[in-house]
Amino acid sequence: MNSEPARETRFLRRAGAPHLAYDLLPGEGPTVVFLGGFTSDMSGTKASALREVCAGKGWACLRLDYSGHGASGGRFEDGSIGRWTEDALAVIDAVTCGPLLLVGSSMGAWIMTLVALARPDRVAGMVGVAAAPDFTEDLIWASLSAEQRHVFQDVGRLTLAGSGDAPPVVIGWELIEDGRRQRVLDRPLRFPGPVRLLHGLADREVPWQTSVRLAGVLDGPDTAVTLLKGGDHRLSAPAHLEQVLRAVGEVRARVVAG
Repeated sequence: MNSEPARETRFLRRAGAPHLAYDLLPGEGPTVVFLGGFTSDMSGTKASALREVCAGKGWACLRLDYSGHGASGGRFEDGSIGRWTEDALAVIDAVTCGPLLLVGSSMGAWIMTLVALARPDRVAGMVGVAAAPDFTEDLIWASLSAEQRHVFQDVGRLTLAGSGDAPPVVIGWELIEDGRRQRVLDRPLRFPGPVRLLHGLADREVPWQTSVRLAGVLDGPDTAVTLLKGGDHRLSAPAHLEQVLRAVGEVRARVVAG
């Protein structure tokens, strides 16, 4: 969109902690906050498309990179769900005010849920895309053999094969250990605002049943799951991306309407 303001990556500097890269688009609230997935960054297709829509409509939008991701400081293998949630909260608290509409992609939907639990007075709505809560236990740990688990615990790090054309990635033991403390699918979660969860039926990385499970533990009255036939994990094809953006608009309209 030609009217979109130029992107400007800014940095939140923190004493004793990695600096965090973010892009804040000013506009009308609630601020739409995009929370990316495992190893992804704020320059991805969905994050960029969401920013363009917000720019065209005059909506405030925040994108950010967790530590070890994108332009932020820190090592990826030092990261964990709790640490990346703290990163998201640090940027949100520092540069935004008022109500928030969180959009979480894959791991970002797990972090989205934790942010909503940590800031119940601010998070007014949520949209999850291929939600992957509890994936460190249910997908990574569950996929390892007994020997791999033993080596991982002994060495403290593990190399995971990248999906598709992505290179291998090294994770630390803290990702698993902390992931067990951050699990959200094992208890009811209070969230009264509107929630839309979209998941592709052709997702080979995170089963669509995970989004259904997340919907099941959220106790609010306005939660819905949309399963997209032919949709893969990224949901970045034009038709699927359009449905994601439509869900954001629907949740925002409900939040504004009160």
